Amino acid sequence: MLVCNGVEGDSRVQKTARSAAAAGWEVVLLGRSPDGRPASWRLGGAQVRLLPVPTPLDCPPRTARRPLLTRPLAYRPATAPYRAQRVKAWRDELRTRRAALAAGRRPAPYAAARLAGPRAAARLAQRWVGFRTRQLDRGTALRGTGSPLDRAAVAVWRRALKERCWRRLWPGLYDFELAYGRAVDELRPDLIHAHDFRMLGVGARAKVRAAAAGRAVKLVWDAHEYLPGVRPWQHDVRWLPAHLAHEREYAPCADAAVTVSGTLAALLREAHGLAEEPAVVLNAPEAHATTPTHTTGTSGTRTGTVAPASASTGTGAADGGDSGPGEAGEDAVPSLRALCGIGTGTPLVVYSGAAAPQRGLGTMVEALAELPEVHTALVVPRPAAGYLRELRARAAELGAAERLHVLPYVPYRQVVPFLAEADAGAIPLHHWTNHEIALITKFFEYAHARLPLVVSDVRTMAATTRETGQGEVFRAEDTADYVRAVRAVLAAPQRYRAAYERPGLLEQWTWEAQARTLDRIYARLLHQAAPERPDHQEQPEGDGNADLRGGAREDRAAAGRPVRGQGTPGDGRGHRRARGRERQRRGGAVPR
Repeated sequence: MLVCNGVEGDSRVQKTARSAAAAGWEVVLLGRSPDGRPASWRLGGAQVRLLPVPTPLDCPPRTARRPLLTRPLAYRPATAPYRAQRVKAWRDELRTRRAALAAGRRPAPYAAARLAGPRAAARLAQRWVGFRTRQLDRGTALRGTGSPLDRAAVAVWRRALKERCWRRLWPGLYDFELAYGRAVDELRPDLIHAHDFRMLGVGARAKVRAAAAGRAVKLVWDAHEYLPGVRPWQHDVRWLPAHLAHEREYAPCADAAVTVSGTLAALLREAHGLAEEPAVVLNAPEAHATTPTHTTGTSGTRTGTVAPASASTGTGAADGGDSGPGEAGEDAVPSLRALCGIGTGTPLVVYSGAAAPQRGLGTMVEALAELPEVHTALVVPRPAAGYLRELRARAAELGAAERLHVLPYVPYRQVVPFLAEADAGAIPLHHWTNHEIALITKFFEYAHARLPLVVSDVRTMAATTRETGQGEVFRAEDTADYVRAVRAVLAAPQRYRAAYERPGLLEQWTWEAQARTLDRIYARLLHQAAPERPDHQEQPEGDGNADLRGGAREDRAAAGRPVRGQGTPGDGRGHRRARGRERQRRGGAVPR
């Protein structure tokens, strides 16, 4: 499995690796090291390896050129910081000289007169440096939004190279190939599961190299998002056309595709002319742990205890040994209300997920002025981020600073019980293409926590919420309507929680149900029979996957069933692959 992030915080990737290993596949998950240092740990029965990804191609020469045509007085990018720091040092030196003259008991007018000329020159130099730096900043901003020359370059390369134009427009995509390619080749996989659009090219090229070496490798493309609807990750007019071209070039190489919703599956099939519609694998929480139980007080606020449960977008620190980030502390679920410093009788609305303006968190903060009794908790990956500082400042202006709580992600697999202490879960998304076409992770997490929902009128989630009756829908970016929806769910919480008692509703929104789809795809591509497993399996205490490193495989062999990825006894294939893996281990390709 390939992913372009550090694995931590990506619940879909973690659950995919864990469930595949639990099904008997031999899984190695390659991710990107966030600090540039290699790392390795176990994720259930899967091996996680983080690879350093140097990105020199992400800084092409054009980014080092000054905008000569539009801002001729601007500095070169590398020169501006040096000049600014140099003039600061000059002015500091003059202050020190003036202090030295004063310490030598020179008259103050003498010190001022002696340094008047240099000080005036330093002030003038600082203004000149500041002007030229601002010229550079404005020219760079114009280049990012798309100057006529930049747009012309995009048009020319797209027409000349078509799908291959990404090599000119965004060569940084090849940095991932140079970091991952050799590691993939050394592992000699039978199947590559490429998560999202950046890893699609890495997997496709590895498949081509394997074919040239006489090995058949199957490629599964897991499309997490609809790329044309993604907000560019970098402020550059080249970013989206380049990534779209990259996806168009390599999508036909996939032997199977999966995605997060039926709407997105239809869009992908139409956009890339796929032979069949991608399978839908919802990013739902795991459901094998104990379901939280609650009682209801006179105020309608739930009380009681919660037990460790489902998957999350949260992360945690490693506890050493074979477990990795997100594996630690699963038995000690923190209390959301304790972290907020409030009791069980205080109304609490929670948001869990990434923080960005288009996520609608500003609406939640503005509403605090109209909901004087309600507290709001934002559970986010980086509580100290600049956008969240802005939200805190706005809450202070509204006199609601003490009712806005910004909290970090909790350990992996703890989000559902953690959120269950809230009174409502908010999804205040703005109208963006990718927000309209899928049920996002937090929708399922809130549902398994049995929270009444407050959802903006983005198409798919609003329609589902209305159909199930699990919450209220409000107009996106409309604070007054959000306030109405919050008051409605807090006034009659049991009415909305009753929706979760519908037979089969939460069962179909579990990762266990989704994992069976992936298992069938893997088995079909590799021509192996996927054993039938009941919908609800009793899981062992603890990790639930720890025995896969020994007992589970031995039990399968003793029963005469093939272990995934090892072939059947006597067919020769298992012996060849075993010898190949042994050579890889001796050569350092497979970490121990």
